[in-house]
Amino acid sequence: MSFENLNLIEPILRALKTEGYTNPTPIQEQSIPIILDRKDLLGCAQTGTGKTAAFAIPILQILEGGKIYDKSPRAIKCLILTPTRELAIQIGESFTAYGRHTGMKHTVIFGGVSQGSQVSALKSGVDILIATPGRLLDLINQKFVHLHYLKIFVLDEADRMLDMGFINDVKKIITKIPQKRQTLFFSATMPPEIQKLANTILVSPEKVEVTPVSSTADTIDQSIYFVEKGDKKKLLIHLLNDKTIKSALIFTRTKHGADKIVKDLVKAGIKTEAIHGNKSQNARQKALSNFKTGQLKALIATDIAARGIDIEELSHVINYELPNVPETYVHRIGRTGRAGSSGIALSFCDDEEMEYLKDIEKLIARSIPVVEEQPYHMKGAAYLLSQSTKKKGSSKNKKPERSDNTSGAKGAPKRYFGKRR
Repeated sequence: MSFENLNLIEPILRALKTEGYTNPTPIQEQSIPIILDRKDLLGCAQTGTGKTAAFAIPILQILEGGKIYDKSPRAIKCLILTPTRELAIQIGESFTAYGRHTGMKHTVIFGGVSQGSQVSALKSGVDILIATPGRLLDLINQKFVHLHYLKIFVLDEADRMLDMGFINDVKKIITKIPQKRQTLFFSATMPPEIQKLANTILVSPEKVEVTPVSSTADTIDQSIYFVEKGDKKKLLIHLLNDKTIKSALIFTRTKHGADKIVKDLVKAGIKTEAIHGNKSQNARQKALSNFKTGQLKALIATDIAARGIDIEELSHVINYELPNVPETYVHRIGRTGRAGSSGIALSFCDDEEMEYLKDIEKLIARSIPVVEEQPYHMKGAAYLLSQSTKKKGSSKNKKPERSDNTSGAKGAPKRYFGKRR
C-alpha cells in the first residue's frame, strides 16, 4: 500500500514525496483511516514504528479541511502532550515537514528555557500546540494558553509520562480541555494505571497494536559483550575505532557516568558529546545537531533521551551499562532499526549486571547472542550468568522499580558462547 491509497490530500502527499516517503508503516496504515474518520484511537506501538507520522498526517488533513467551516479566530485546535523536550521538538519537526504545503501553524513549548519566545508564538496564533506538561500548565495558569476551541487531543508516550512522574500533571490538563473532542492515546506499554487513564479519557476507541508490547524489532541485530567493569572503557574505545561503526548512540545510567565517558573518548581521539538533564537545552540541541550531521561519531545519553531522540540511519546503539528496568532496554535499542530499517545494538554486561540481562531476555523472550572473540571477554561469564538467577532468590534485589523479579523463561533458546554467527 502507498500513501496515495489512504485518501490523503495533495498538499500532504506532496510533502511526503519531498521527504522520500512512499509507503506507510503498519501503524500509519492502520491509524490514519481511523483518525480521519474522527474516531478515538488507542495505539500500542514500540518506539521507531513511525508513530508520529501516524497522528501528524491525519491531524493536518482534518484541520486543513475544516478551515472553510471554521469561523473562530486562529486558536489552538490540537494539543499534543509529550513527556520530554527532545520528543516535543521532534514532533514539531514532523509537523513542519508534513504540513509545509498547508496553512496550519504550530509551535512547541517546553520548560528549561525562557518562555518569552514561546509566549510570542502563542500570541501570534497557532492551530497546533506541542507541549510538555509542566510548561503547559504554567502557561495555562498565566493565561497565555487557551484551549476553549480544542478539537483534537493527543497523549503521546503515556507510559513514559508515568515513569517520569508527570501523570498527575496530565490529569490536571485533561480537566482543562473540552470534553467533546477526538482523543488519540499512544503508549509503548500498558501498565494498569495507564490502562485506567485510557479508559477514562477515550470514547469507544479503535485499538491499533502493531507489535507485541515491549518486543524488540526484528531488524535490530543484538549482541552481548561480557566484560569486567574496569575494562568497559577499553572495550568501547576498541569498538569505536572500528570504521564499520559510523555513528553510535551510547547509553549510561548516570549523568556523571556520561560525562566521564565523554572525557575518556575525547582523550582517545573520538569526537563525542553528552546529552542529559544537567545540560542546558541549547547544549543538548547543539550536541544532537552535531551528531545528526556527522560531526560526532558518538553521542552519550542517559535514559531521558531513550525515547526523545530521532536520528535517521543511526547505525549502532551501545548499552555501556545495562538498564535495571528491562523495558528501558527495548526503548534504548529502538533508537536504531527504525521504521523497517536495519540497526545494530551492542550491550556490555559485567558480573553485577547478570540479573539485569536475565530480566531483559525474559521480557523480549529471546537469548541475546554473545560475542566471545573480543579482547576483553570476561572469563567465567557463562558460569556467572547461570548463578545469577540462584542469587536473586536469596539476596536483596537491586531493582526496586520491579516487583516481578523472577528471571529466565522455560524453553528459552540455548545461549551460544562461541564466535558470533
